[in-house]
Amino acid sequence: MGESVSLAGKAAVVTGAGAGLGRAEALALAAAGAAVVVNDMGQAAHDVAEEIVAAGGQAVGVTGDVSDWSLGGRLVEESLKNFGTFDILVNNAGILRDKMVFNLTESDWDDVIRVHLKGHAATSHAAAVHWRNASKAAGAPVYGRVINTSSEAFLFGSAGQPNYSAAKAGITALTLSTSQGLARYGVTANAICPRARTAMTAEAFGEATPADGLDALAPERVGTLVSYLASPASREITGQVFVVYGKMVALMAPPKVENRFDAAGSAFTVDELDQQLSSYFTGRGQYETYSAYSVAELEKAALAVD
Repeated sequence: MGESVSLAGKAAVVTGAGAGLGRAEALALAAAGAAVVVNDMGQAAHDVAEEIVAAGGQAVGVTGDVSDWSLGGRLVEESLKNFGTFDILVNNAGILRDKMVFNLTESDWDDVIRVHLKGHAATSHAAAVHWRNASKAAGAPVYGRVINTSSEAFLFGSAGQPNYSAAKAGITALTLSTSQGLARYGVTANAICPRARTAMTAEAFGEATPADGLDALAPERVGTLVSYLASPASREITGQVFVVYGKMVALMAPPKVENRFDAAGSAFTVDELDQQLSSYFTGRGQYETYSAYSVAELEKAALAVD
């Protein structure tokens, strides 16, 4: 492993790391040399930490709910206490409560927003406080990496996931704000939109294929990108959104202005809006919306794994 992608001497916090994507990310960071604080709700956090230690790495398990605001600070403290440093935050923890908007309950909404969006915010806040203070004390930028887990659901506005899509859109905005707010302190922040076959997505993706070799939707494929984004080599990459699965990593472009409508006078009238907008949208297709359906075109090539 090259020096620019080595994580030797670095310490990372990974949330939701007891299984699936989070576990794969924690193992990838450990393989690159990082010490890892493995967070999850139960014993699985300690099991993955033990797995890392058994393989010759450094890790400690910390149980707790990421939506508990105080846990963010505790995770940073555990990293500093056990490893003497805190350099990388990987936010992965999440849950699903899939419903169409007309079947959505208040708890379906609150639970998903709480775990995904508030969970990302709680740990990001704690990490930001630490890195800002460390940078001010040093009188120079410090090493900091934030990798947040968004989803293609925010790009599509998945019909059966209004709560999840909204949370992931919020996480993307949080990532951009974190990137801008912490740049002066040496910290980068990026979001990934991964597809992976895990217990949470088993119903959606079905059985693993191919039967032998590394599955096209193996979480390990995502772990590799996370390890890279956590590394010194990624120092100039921040405020970006990546779609990752199969043999592909795709960089998303920011939205652009499609058209502009101007009033003849100092302000629009309703009739003017009717004249300009109604004619513009006449005959527009059902899928010609703000949703990024073109991202779906990536799938065939991404999953064509030899």
